[in-house]
Amino acid sequence: MPQLRARLGFLGALAITTSGVVCLGAAGATAATSPATAPRSAFNASYDGGARVPGLVGEYLATGPNAVTNGTVIGPDYTQGTLASEAVGREAVQLTAPGQYVQFTLSGNANAVDVDYALPQGSSGSLALYVDGRKVTDLQLTSAYSYIDTPQIYGSKTRHFYDDVRVLIGRELHRGDTVRLQADANDTALPYTVNLADFYQVAAPAQQPPNSISVLSEGADPTGATDSSAAFAATIAAADARHETVWIPAGDFAIDTPLQVDRASIEGAGNWYSRVRSNEFIDNASAVPGPVNLRDFAILGDTVGRHDDSTANAINGSLGTGSVVNSLWIQNANVGLWLQYGNTGDVVKNSVILDTDADGLNLNGNATGVVVRDDFIRNTGDDGLAIWSYPAVDSHDVFAWDTVEQPNLANGIAEYGGTDNTITHDVITDSNALGSGLTISNEQFASPGFTTLAGTIDVSHDTVIRSGAMNPNWGHPMSAIQIDAYDYAISGVALNLDALNVYDTPYSVFELVSGDGTGLPITGLRITNVNIAGVGTVVFQGETQGSAYVAGVHATGVGVAGTVQDQYPPATPQFQFQLGSGNTGWSLTPTLDYFPAPAS
Repeated sequence: MPQLRARLGFLGALAITTSGVVCLGAAGATAATSPATAPRSAFNASYDGGARVPGLVGEYLATGPNAVTNGTVIGPDYTQGTLASEAVGREAVQLTAPGQYVQFTLSGNANAVDVDYALPQGSSGSLALYVDGRKVTDLQLTSAYSYIDTPQIYGSKTRHFYDDVRVLIGRELHRGDTVRLQADANDTALPYTVNLADFYQVAAPAQQPPNSISVLSEGADPTGATDSSAAFAATIAAADARHETVWIPAGDFAIDTPLQVDRASIEGAGNWYSRVRSNEFIDNASAVPGPVNLRDFAILGDTVGRHDDSTANAINGSLGTGSVVNSLWIQNANVGLWLQYGNTGDVVKNSVILDTDADGLNLNGNATGVVVRDDFIRNTGDDGLAIWSYPAVDSHDVFAWDTVEQPNLANGIAEYGGTDNTITHDVITDSNALGSGLTISNEQFASPGFTTLAGTIDVSHDTVIRSGAMNPNWGHPMSAIQIDAYDYAISGVALNLDALNVYDTPYSVFELVSGDGTGLPITGLRITNVNIAGVGTVVFQGETQGSAYVAGVHATGVGVAGTVQDQYPPATPQFQFQLGSGNTGWSLTPTLDYFPAPAS
């Protein structure tokens, strides 16, 4: 969710190398070779975190070490509203003429690929896919779900340029095999911008389990030509009466009317095979008993533009108590899962959420003991994952082992209020304008009913990469990690940030702010055992009053010495730091009363 305060200050364009050294400029060309320096990946075995999604065997950036191209590399870039700045890695490859390509060399087995790409606005067309030099298929690409405008969100620009297309290759690929994406003579939607390719090892479709009822038995249409909403509803009712599972076989099923589900177990043949075509599959507009278990199918929408005034989210409302959402693939929806009214002890795991116009997943109040783990979220039009304690508290919830890439408006992971919640072992990359990689905030957005931060908020073992950007409303940069006493002071809460890794930050690492501009204080904050590598400006950016205990913060490649103390309103006291042992590579002095430009 966006910040709305306006301030004056440094505003400029910049780019940053993977070593953390910042330079001006944003584009260049390359021969058919790998780039000399590749962006740091979100998937790395050395990280103490990140999603372990079943079947995902590797993410290969178009400018990464496993890729070669004769196209044009764009970026790296951190300016708002550009193709390069929205890309994972802040750079991509453009194919501008027939014969240009990006080629990936596999380091392991795979049989399917998902390509993250962008086309010019209003265009669609094909792009050839070759395996070991032989053409396999034409990928069908579109810009229909891109180029979102939200004038109601102050400071936003046209954005959300990328989309995804996935395909089962039809053969087993092995280490050393090559997959080439090439603009052939009949591929005319130029230029093609290729960001990355995710390779998967997809199992054969599952068979219908015993004690289940197929939606085909109630007349569901597996071709997607006719609406299957009534057939699904009838199957859910019949299965509930017999305490059996609802089975979605392989096929395409149109759901034009959202389903209201008090309790059910709905299972598919696999999320590459059982495909529900719907912008809103489930809409439970009040608390349900549950459980509503969902497993092994895809929800594929065709939402165009953001709809904050609508319930048109892939899964909306209450799932009740003890529900398990496992191995879903959600794409091109307004929101993946907007959970509200009542969700207790639910688990969302092993799922992929791509290309949403707003949030990936939001716990919108009344969520207790919900665990969101091992989920992969990319290209969201708002927060990737969010805890929002409105209109009632979210408590004892956990975001763990998730990977969030490329949120193109707000934050990677955000907590707005809540009690005794945990954010741990997650990886966040490439947050864009109006957001940070990770935000802990008392911004309420709506009232009455918001519940402020309380109890103990534990943030640990998370990795934040290339996050933070120039905020067009404030006129100064947002940090990789933001602590924000926006509408209420942060007090009476133990806020622990421990064992974090922060890499390749374009501006500062920690921002301590009262985003509504009233100078509310931050207390109860402990920042310990943080490894920082590559910072454009300073480690700490103080903008409000308060205090924090800081120990074991080790930084290398810091661009600007000292600490920013630019409080707003101007009479607000400076933020105070109580330093413990083990702080290296950065300093509190000199005190900067302005936001410096990144070092060149």
